[in-house]
Amino acid sequence: MRNPPLTIEGLWGDVLAVRERAPLIHNVTNFVVMNFNANVLLALGASPVMAHAEEEVQDMAGIAQALVLNIGTLEPAWVRAMKLAMSKALGRRIPVVLDPVGAGATAYRNRSLAELVEAGPPTIVRGNASEIMSVAGLSGATRGVDSAASSHEAVQAARDLAQATGAVVCVSGADDHVVDSTGRWATLSNGHPWMTKVTGVGCSATAMIGAFAAVQPDSWRATIAAMAYLGVVGEWAAERVQAVGGGVGSYQIALLDGLQLLEEETFAARLRMMLHA
Repeated sequence: MRNPPLTIEGLWGDVLAVRERAPLIHNVTNFVVMNFNANVLLALGASPVMAHAEEEVQDMAGIAQALVLNIGTLEPAWVRAMKLAMSKALGRRIPVVLDPVGAGATAYRNRSLAELVEAGPPTIVRGNASEIMSVAGLSGATRGVDSAASSHEAVQAARDLAQATGAVVCVSGADDHVVDSTGRWATLSNGHPWMTKVTGVGCSATAMIGAFAAVQPDSWRATIAAMAYLGVVGEWAAERVQAVGGGVGSYQIALLDGLQLLEEETFAARLRMMLHA
């Protein structure tokens, strides 16, 4: 059965589905962003659980509607826990979303990523251009967790990675690109530069993808819905904060407000999306 056409109304329907169904999202994520990721999911309408102990990750993945793996603060026990959780999630056929934070920065990080991809593969991979190029086996320079390449430069790497793994791949940046193994490709051009000034916004995008994938079986559409919603909220929040002379501290709170309060009319009017043939 073919997937229905991608429409703004359909994407908004996915937003409402997250709000109404409050899917449980199991996050094995990093210490730096754990609190903010949880608050983002709560504001969105999802239900987060942050659990990384080897002794319980399989049980958590056994009751969740999606699993999110984020390698930001790696250590061997966390890698083992991620593998255990992934095995359980894939056995249950729930979505697994991988965020390859800092891919290419160190040999240990690259080895751990290779193990996770081989153990899966994940359903969806989201990262910046350098991270996606690194996971795809290309020479994308990485500055810590920041990208040294534009999202446009990584589109072919994303398509190669999608073909090799069968995963949906999202390259985030000034423009976000979402591709899958069948050749579908969408570009989203919303967002605001301040989104790079708040720790954890990119990681929160990955967590949001998990929430949307939990309610939308088409992983490509789920990824687009999550990135589209966050991009529009990012613009909305910046305008509200700048109107009263605020800065990035207030912006973090405004992002959470927007995730909870954004209305369909605003989303539809602001969304900038291009579907490629």
